[in-house]
Amino acid sequence: MKGTTKRPIQVVRTWVRRQPPKVKVFLAFVCAIAALIFIRMVVYDHDNLFIAAEAVHALGISVLIYKLATEKTCAGLSLKSQELTAIFLGSRLYCSFVMEYDVHTLLDLATLAATVWVVYMMRFNLNASYMHEKDNVANYYVVIPCALLSLLIHPTTQHYIVNRILWAFCVYLEAVSVLPQLRVMQNTKIVEPFTAHYVFALGVARFLSCAHWILQVLDTRGRLLTALGYGLWPSMVLLSEIVQTFILADFCYYYVQSVMGGQLVLRLPSGVV
Repeated sequence: MKGTTKRPIQVVRTWVRRQPPKVKVFLAFVCAIAALIFIRMVVYDHDNLFIAAEAVHALGISVLIYKLATEKTCAGLSLKSQELTAIFLGSRLYCSFVMEYDVHTLLDLATLAATVWVVYMMRFNLNASYMHEKDNVANYYVVIPCALLSLLIHPTTQHYIVNRILWAFCVYLEAVSVLPQLRVMQNTKIVEPFTAHYVFALGVARFLSCAHWILQVLDTRGRLLTALGYGLWPSMVLLSEIVQTFILADFCYYYVQSVMGGQLVLRLPSGVV
C-alpha cells in the first residue's frame, strides 16, 4: 500500500524534473496562484498572514539556535545573511516603535534577539567551524544598493523623512538578505538538514508575507496602494515581496523533493540558487 501511494508522486516528480526551465517556471506560477486562491478561501483575516510570516521566520531562527546549541557547529551557515537579517530587523523595529507600535513590534524584537545571538555564536564561540571562504558575498554589495534605492524611492506619508527612508531600506534589504546564504549553498552544493529547514522556513515566511500584500490589495480593490503613498513606492513594496519569494522558490522546490524522497541531506544540482 505504501509503495502504491509513492508511485504516483514519483511519476509526477520524474515528469516535472524532465521539463524545460520555462515549463517549470510556468508550473511554479500556477502552483503559486492556486496557493493564493486556497489561502484566500480559508483565511478570513489576511492580516494574520503577516503575523504567520513573522512567526515562521522566528521558528526558522529557533531551528538555527537548536543546531548551534546541540551540534556545536555553524558549518553551512552564512554569517553575512545573519548580519543582514539583524540590520533589517533592527531598522524595522525602530520604524515600528516610532511609526506603528503593535504586535509586529514584539515579534520583530524576539526575532532580532535570536538573530543577534546566532551572530554572536558564529563570530565567537563557533568561529572555528565557520566557512569563511564559502561565505564570499560582501555585505556592502547588498547594503549599499538598498540604501541608495531607499533614498530615491521611499514612502510619501507624513512621517519624518529619515523614518520613511529607513522604512524603505528595511523593505529592500529584507528582500535580498538571504542572497549570501544562497551563495554558501551554491558553493557547497550539499545542505545539511537544519540549514535546509531554516532556509525553507524563510521561503514559507516570504510567501506568506507576499500573499498578505497581494490579497490585501485585492480585498481593498487597490486602495491599499493609495494608502501607502504615491509614486513608485507602492509598486516597489509589492515588487520586493515578489522578488524575495521567487529568490527562494527554486530551493524550496528541491527541499520538498528531498523530503518526499526521504533524504536527510539536500544535494543541489548545478545552477540552483
